[in-house]
Amino acid sequence: MTYSIVARDKETGEFGVAVQSHYFQVSPSVPWALAGVGAVATQSRVNVSYGPLGLELLQAGLTAEQALKALTAGDPLAEVRQCAIIDATGGVAAHTGAKCIPAAGHQRRPARGADDGGPGGGGSRRR
Repeated sequence: MTYSIVARDKETGEFGVAVQSHYFQVSPSVPWALAGVGAVATQSRVNVSYGPLGLELLQAGLTAEQALKALTAGDPLAEVRQCAIIDATGGVAAHTGAKCIPAAGHQRRPARGADDGGPGGGGSRRR
């Protein structure tokens, strides 16, 4: 099971992204963040390009929702992926592909960010 979260502190504008997984070495592929720009978490059949490309799209001025649509539109395997993005204004977007495992999901919480994965505490589900 893997859990991830992206968030932005409304007072400071700082971003956070975290991941917990039973898989080893997920930190090089799941969490991505860039100060002043946003944060991305990608999991479930990870497409590592979602991280740096998502940040590039945000840096170019796209919203989290626009960036996520651009990432998934060009990905023939989007149905098996999960991704959460938060932008510099606190805008949140999340995607759970229709062919992810049945327990997979996400929740968007504008004040906090978006969660990918895991049960409990208002997080989204990904087992």
